[in-house]
Amino acid sequence: MADYSYETEIDVRLRDIDFMGHVNNAVYATYLEQAREAYFRDVLDISLEETTTVLVSLEIEYERPIEADETVTVAFSVSELGEASLPMTYEIRADGERAATARTVQVLAEPDGDGSRPIPAEWRRRIESQRE
Repeated sequence: MADYSYETEIDVRLRDIDFMGHVNNAVYATYLEQAREAYFRDVLDISLEETTTVLVSLEIEYERPIEADETVTVAFSVSELGEASLPMTYEIRADGERAATARTVQVLAEPDGDGSRPIPAEWRRRIESQRE
């Protein structure tokens, strides 16, 4: 498995399951969002609700279905830091086996929604120290 600097467990809810008995493909994006929220809380000490980050890119490569009774974890890392962007790479795992890989880019937006703003120095420090 690739080296990811952060990992969190995700609860599979009954509503996540489709008529075929596995996690619906659209729910994978929700799992990524839940993992980002945990990361922001655990590493940056802030809730996503308190920030003005916006998702500007999302790519998911599905490898296998996630069954209803499997334990799901999302492992990821901030792959690089831009001026205002946070590119993240992910691995969604079911019972320890890779079920999907993904990549997102978050951008820190101005509070008024007009353009982007630089990532705060404290965030950079925390991200860098967590990646080591």
